[in-house]
Amino acid sequence: MKVDGKHFRSIWRERDGWTVGAIDQRRLPHEFVVAKLVSCEDAVVAIRDMLVRGAPLIGATAAYGMALAMREDPSDAGLKRAYDRLVVARPTAINLKWALDEMRAALAPIDPVERAEAAYARADEIVEQDVEINRGIAANGFALIEAIMAKKKPGETINILTHCNAGWLATVDWGTATAPIYLAHERGIKIHVWVDETRPRNQGASLTAWELGHHGVPHTVIPDNTGGHLMQHGMVDLAIVGTDRVAANGDVCNKIGTYLKALAAHDNGVPFYVALPSPTIDFAVDDGIRDIPIEQRSGTEVTEMTGRTADGRLETVRIVPEGSPVANYAFDVTPARLVTGLITERGVLKPDRAALAAAFPERIAAAAE
Repeated sequence: MKVDGKHFRSIWRERDGWTVGAIDQRRLPHEFVVAKLVSCEDAVVAIRDMLVRGAPLIGATAAYGMALAMREDPSDAGLKRAYDRLVVARPTAINLKWALDEMRAALAPIDPVERAEAAYARADEIVEQDVEINRGIAANGFALIEAIMAKKKPGETINILTHCNAGWLATVDWGTATAPIYLAHERGIKIHVWVDETRPRNQGASLTAWELGHHGVPHTVIPDNTGGHLMQHGMVDLAIVGTDRVAANGDVCNKIGTYLKALAAHDNGVPFYVALPSPTIDFAVDDGIRDIPIEQRSGTEVTEMTGRTADGRLETVRIVPEGSPVANYAFDVTPARLVTGLITERGVLKPDRAALAAAFPERIAAAAE
């Protein structure tokens, strides 16, 4: 996608052919900084500390982390060590394990002297696959926007609610939830996006608003608790969110607060869609509410906030009283019954086991291995 007219991806290979460049998302929206990853440990830290975030981008970063590891030690022991180190960097997003399994399957059978080159080649394929998947999501989600547009009066704006950041910064390019939005914008449809701030890390306010603004998409940042009010007053035509993992039964795990948006949408008759690439489906998990591990992150994400002061300085301040304990659950699970449909690269699916299995039989086979 574009940043002030110039095309960017969230991660790429540098000109030397082996260093990995990535946008440091911890510095947005105040500073645009490119980080250089030169080792497997750099990739681990980038994933763990959320220099990169978003399930598809975590997977892509892990793939390049394996490639960097094969430059350091392409032996069987080195391959195992890199896999074990990367797979625990973040617990919830299934794309991490999927990408690492793909890399291990490609590298394990070949001679160690060939592994570094093969690793970069397979990582590049995973990156390009993500871009193509998201283009498919864009096309299938765009059809939903077209259907709503057909019911509108000429010239009326379509209002879409998002949560967290499921934009191109969460993937390699296009995004998941934002992919149909970007396509509609490019085709001249009047789109306006309600952007949830998404406490405590503020990925909506810091990242979604940043990328929409730099791409020229009209949007408004709102406090997390505003969505229900907007829906009650007919100010939301549909909600589209992303996801970090979808269970076999259609339950959706996404950034904390998604469940509440789905409840409000259900109560007000607002279509609630989830956009996802197929590697996010986890057929090894039967019940999302019961079986998906929910990451609990540092309490400082709740107790502290960082922003730019009036004189241009970046400052971190405490907003919670000293001594007050905090809980920081990073995700919640929206039950399938509250999801209108799953926007995938193979169409808009019912959020149930039969529809997912019919659309992605190869994912079932992979889960059984």
